[in-house]
Amino acid sequence: MRQVKSEMCPRFEKAVNILSQRWTALVIYQMLDAPRRFGEIQSAIGVSGKVLSDRLKHMEQEGLIKRDVYPETPVVIEYSLTEKGESLEPVLRDIENWSQEWIEKPDTEKETVEK
Repeated sequence: MRQVKSEMCPRFEKAVNILSQRWTALVIYQMLDAPRRFGEIQSAIGVSGKVLSDRLKHMEQEGLIKRDVYPETPVVIEYSLTEKGESLEPVLRDIENWSQEWIEKPDTEKETVEK
């Protein structure tokens, strides 16, 4: 049995704070297979442009993603995971697997399946 500590490890607390910011884990999840453009991420998860922009900036500051600008017309910007960001894949895949087993489908999915 694990011993309960009276104080949480500061690194663990920071990691949980980063990943628990709304949309952050979903943004990372979107980039697990390939780099993505802003619009691709936005439409895939349904986040507002301002919030997504804020999350991407914060994730870049944390070293989880990198922003590549291609000088074309119009300018193309792609976001991809850094090594640090890619290292979250097993964690996110474990959450994905756990959710498949333990999280009930939303009502909209149930209705589609039942019809």
